[in-house]
Amino acid sequence: MEHAEWEPIVWVVAIPCIHTRWIHVYRLRQDYKLNTLDGVTPNTEYLGDASKSKWVSSGTPKVFQDQVLLTLSEDGASSSGTLLASTSYVWYGKVSAQMKSSRGVGVVSAFILLSDVKDEIDFEFVGADLQNAQSNFYYQGVTDYNNEVNLPVSKGSTFDTYHTYEIDWKPDQITWSVDGKVMRTLEKSKTFNTTTNTYHYPQTPARVQLSLWPAGSSKNGKGTIEWSGGLVNWNSPDVQANGYYYALFKDVNVECYDTPPGANVTGSKAYIYTSSAGTNASIAETNDNTVLKSLLATGTDMNKDYSKPAKVSDTSSASGSTASSSAAAAATSEVATVPGLTGAGPGTNGQRPDSGGSGTSGNSGSGSGSGSGSGSGSGSGSGAGTSSAAGSAATGFVQGDNSNSNSKGNSAPQKGERVLQGSMFAILVALLGMLVL
Repeated sequence: MEHAEWEPIVWVVAIPCIHTRWIHVYRLRQDYKLNTLDGVTPNTEYLGDASKSKWVSSGTPKVFQDQVLLTLSEDGASSSGTLLASTSYVWYGKVSAQMKSSRGVGVVSAFILLSDVKDEIDFEFVGADLQNAQSNFYYQGVTDYNNEVNLPVSKGSTFDTYHTYEIDWKPDQITWSVDGKVMRTLEKSKTFNTTTNTYHYPQTPARVQLSLWPAGSSKNGKGTIEWSGGLVNWNSPDVQANGYYYALFKDVNVECYDTPPGANVTGSKAYIYTSSAGTNASIAETNDNTVLKSLLATGTDMNKDYSKPAKVSDTSSASGSTASSSAAAAATSEVATVPGLTGAGPGTNGQRPDSGGSGTSGNSGSGSGSGSGSGSGSGSGSGAGTSSAAGSAATGFVQGDNSNSNSKGNSAPQKGERVLQGSMFAILVALLGMLVL
């Protein structure tokens, strides 16, 4: 992966797993019960203060009978799928998710760890195969199809039965487990790449991401569609019953491990990248601020804000209109996809590299403030794309094959929705959420 365009500047990211005082002594555990949308903030509103939010969302998460549903609909706010990303970061630890995948060709559910330089550790669930979970990993978004291994799931399918999927990420080893049974082990020593003279091993602070997205969208490339089993069927029983596909999540448990030996520690509030290498050695723990002034701000310009409205006058109206239009243009990004910049593989906006889709928007890692594995999604600037906890519980949701309900439970369709450029909860060269779990 090319790094020539990366500027040699400090990137600040949120620290997740650090005790605020005894960061070298204690491990920190957090159990996130996913039975409400309290603590979930739309990505059009989140500015980096993790003390106020546990998760950042795009698309349409819902609540039904003490479970969080991630939804995927043909139209509306979840037409690109739904994503939840933790506002805190993990730099090595044990993370598990209790979940049921979605089902159907072209529909993919995911539970992953993703860093801002595209280090990634995955559980992915292709809706056309309900007997296996796919395990995968990437180093800085570098594609290697030998990294993917199917893990058989017993005692009920991935859709019908709640299973616990666990990633145990250590500096020297990663294990993937299903229902407490270790199914795969990866040793760092086996990942050395003689061409780059580096270990192609995930090693930088990562967010927890939960997502449901349409890999089988006709907008995606051939390779992506084939991998997902085919084009999404918008007339499936689940869509007919509810108005959307869905994946269910009950619980996410995080246990953070001690800071790696030899780490550069000067504080306990934020992780920063001290060089463009994007490796374990380039991470430091600091007390840097992580809160942005506005959605236009970045790590190099934290206080950037929207222009003040021009004064109403005959002489200024024309120039004011031009400035306003320019600001509006600068504040919008391309139509979002889920999972933003990854979850389908190496940071490619849902595109497999051989799929024929470009999938490169915002992914160059050049420090533009719109890349690095952030979870973009749909929704207006007001964050209308996320339903409230109260409103989402009474949606007429039907689980399984019961398709007798005529209630769709969808949010009002809003095609062509766009998100603000700075709205991603993880922006390369941008400050991310505070790290207090």
